[in-house]
Amino acid sequence: MMRLSPLVLLLFGTLTAQQAAANPHVPPRGAWQRRSPAEVGMDAAALVELATWAMANETKAPRDGRAFQQQGFGKEPHSEPVGPLFDRGGVCGLVVRNGYVVAEWGDVLRGDMCNSITKTFLTTVVGLAWQRGLIRDVHDRVGPYMPVGVDLFTTEHNQPITWDHLLRQTSDWQGSLWGKPDWADRPEGKTAADWPNVPRHVPGTRFEYNDVRVNVLALAALHVLRQPLPQVLREAIMDPIGASSTWRWHGYDNAWLELDGVRMQSVSGGGHWGGGMVLDAFDLARFGLLFARDGRWGDRQLVDPAWIAMARTPGAHNREYGHANWFLNTDQDALPAAPASAVRFIGNGTNLVYIDREHDLVAVVRWIAGAAVPEFVSRLHGSLTPPAPAK
Repeated sequence: MMRLSPLVLLLFGTLTAQQAAANPHVPPRGAWQRRSPAEVGMDAAALVELATWAMANETKAPRDGRAFQQQGFGKEPHSEPVGPLFDRGGVCGLVVRNGYVVAEWGDVLRGDMCNSITKTFLTTVVGLAWQRGLIRDVHDRVGPYMPVGVDLFTTEHNQPITWDHLLRQTSDWQGSLWGKPDWADRPEGKTAADWPNVPRHVPGTRFEYNDVRVNVLALAALHVLRQPLPQVLREAIMDPIGASSTWRWHGYDNAWLELDGVRMQSVSGGGHWGGGMVLDAFDLARFGLLFARDGRWGDRQLVDPAWIAMARTPGAHNREYGHANWFLNTDQDALPAAPASAVRFIGNGTNLVYIDREHDLVAVVRWIAGAAVPEFVSRLHGSLTPPAPAK
């Protein structure tokens, strides 16, 4: 082992390019192997510079969890948190190429809120319901899937809402859930009096990022799966990919219901009012690597490639967004240095999981300034070395 930088740990091993292509490596539980940058076609000096630059571009947002939440959402109505909040750590990150860790910096073992990356875990769980035939078609209306007495989709406005609308944040669902009215998230209007009276749109005709509606999706999925969503995620995804035992998916203090005689919590789709996924950088990287490999982990197909294809397809009303929280690079406007096929999972902070299937490349960076993300990706791609010419 050789330490090339106090910020970056790079370990050397032996692996030929031919071996890597024939047998894509997936890390076993608790033991993620490292390789030197040269072995996987990357430049060591450039990775050291990437880590140093990332550490110098930490977000200026508070580290105190309550202050962080209030800085982002405190000016909104109904901004009082109803789920747990946790203090954040400093900048950390890691780079994975061909399934091997080639660089890491900061405290990558610290469990932290990942905020809206939680939405990507949620839409993955909805995909599991679809794989199991519990959701026949994403273009079905959600209402008929709900049991008697669940009035999420009974109003005239909400009746046409489909699973696809909720997945793509185009539902325009109207109502209140867990004490938060839909209009309270990023309220529209010139004055507070305008907020509850915003014009309504036909479901499926307008994109609007809205955490209340994401939480509606989580509750609808709970009624369909009839198991706590963290349990579904653990059994079907996190345990098979070798994630740690320390990740947690939190809901709100008031988001409890009895289902089949069992008290269950409906988890949140982010940290807007507290809650959401809390996990370390390695668990995020494993999750990213799963999708870099089209849902396959070793010899197991955990997520149907057809579901991933839907998640990666641009929405009709936002070409840079697929399923929540799949941010796309369709026109390469957001990330000019990345291929159009690149995907990023983003959470407030900024928390970033960057996935590039074309280069079998995954990177995680946490608590970096949001404006620095394009430069981070540009520097990451600058560390790739051209393949050797064929002999």
